[in-house]
Amino acid sequence: MTALLWPMFAGLGLFLGGMRLMRLGLLEITGDKLQRWLLTFTRTPSRGMLTGTLITMLVQSSSAVTVITIGLVNARLLTFPQTVGIILGTNIGTTFTTQLIALNPHKLALPLFIIGGVMYFIRHTFIKALGASLAGFGCIFLGIRMMQAITGPLQESSFFLSTLTGEHASNLNGIILGAAFTALLHSGSAVTALTMGFLNEHVLSLTMGIAIILGSNIGTCVTAVLAALGSSAAAKQVAWVHVFLNVAGVLLFWPFIEPLADLVRMLTMHPDVQIAHAQMIFNVVCSVLALPFSHSIARLARTFIKDR
Repeated sequence: MTALLWPMFAGLGLFLGGMRLMRLGLLEITGDKLQRWLLTFTRTPSRGMLTGTLITMLVQSSSAVTVITIGLVNARLLTFPQTVGIILGTNIGTTFTTQLIALNPHKLALPLFIIGGVMYFIRHTFIKALGASLAGFGCIFLGIRMMQAITGPLQESSFFLSTLTGEHASNLNGIILGAAFTALLHSGSAVTALTMGFLNEHVLSLTMGIAIILGSNIGTCVTAVLAALGSSAAAKQVAWVHVFLNVAGVLLFWPFIEPLADLVRMLTMHPDVQIAHAQMIFNVVCSVLALPFSHSIARLARTFIKDR
């Protein structure tokens, strides 16, 4: 059990700490520009989706962009219908993180951490923020390497064998487990990184890996729901539209996990890249399909959550 828990928690700590450090550095670089961009470039759903995509790629956190959006709606700086496009964009932008992880720059992890650490102590705001981002990026991949050490002991776990690899394992198990772990960790990227590691070690099948990734899209909604607690009706509408869109997307793709696995196998032979491509296809297709119905989705949310 120690061989399983120690690298798991140590790797998660490094990964989540690295994500936070990188996000803080990037937010320091962008300053208050994020809010200005959200206020300026979100007047139509399509512009909102493009803006949400670019900002999420920039700050490497769909949850951060969603929480900022909820805050702006709560302050009545954004209207609720404007936010539907932003939410669709955050789902696309978050796939950029997965594609970065799939590049596997493990050899650069320690040099990036050291260079970033040195830059952080330089008394210049931009260099200091850039150093934090680089150090955080290095931490992320050091954490991934450490988490991947659990694949051996995990294969001996009866729970793991019966739930995800045994004869009674199903895609539904993967979806539920992905949602639960993401909700617990507040990081879909951490769950994605773990799943990639398992696939690289041939611990999981590709279809089960895709199921876990689909579930993580549901689990990531928890942050938005928590951020909206005690807020205005419009802020709650934003959070629950996020939930509705992600759950609807998972239900739409659930029957097509096998064809999606066949498609990404044709695109690449590398298991971790296959997962990255599957997540990107899922999020892009769901967002593009939902975009024409943005105003209808907003009206539906207002029906269930009344404006005060």
